[in-house]
Amino acid sequence: PRPRRHASLPPPPPPIRLTARTVSARVAHATGKFTEGKGIAMVKVGDRLPEGRVLQTGEGGAQWVSTRDLFAGRRVVLFGLPGAYTGVCTTAHVPSFVRTKPRFEAAGVDAILCLAANDPYVLEAWARDTGATAAGIGMLSDPAGDWIEALGVLFDLPERGFLRRSRRFAALIEDGVVRIWHEEESPGTCEATAGEAMLAALEAQMA
Repeated sequence: PRPRRHASLPPPPPPIRLTARTVSARVAHATGKFTEGKGIAMVKVGDRLPEGRVLQTGEGGAQWVSTRDLFAGRRVVLFGLPGAYTGVCTTAHVPSFVRTKPRFEAAGVDAILCLAANDPYVLEAWARDTGATAAGIGMLSDPAGDWIEALGVLFDLPERGFLRRSRRFAALIEDGVVRIWHEEESPGTCEATAGEAMLAALEAQMA
């Protein structure tokens, strides 16, 4: 008799490649501590932003946008945060830029943009809920965290459900070059990266 055929087994999972992010996530899971990706230097004042792509929503839905095109020839305030609908991001970080948006415009800033690893539709809804849309603050989605990683601000906090998220920062970008850079030591803090702190740094630079 013919041998009995068995259902084919699924292929084995690919081997895990121990990247800096993977090691970072494992350390965070084991220790319960905030950890950050290693091996990519964080951008600093005077650096040109790394090139990449982010998602923005518009009348035609979500569209990929080149970061080179996004910042070319413009003075932009860019701030990054761990995620939409999280505590400090919702109650402090975004509202600080909503409050200061008119003063940034008076100082010659062309746009204020918020970067996060959420999908673009979540960011769009969150922007409406926080008043960012009404204030004219744009949202940039980097769902895979690739551009966030290129900026050197990637972090993992698995026990909170955060993987490949952005550390909290705020920057002034002129024609793609970093002119001011502020970052928080803890993702739960919003002081140096708040709209008021960035505005004060910008006004001091212009004085």
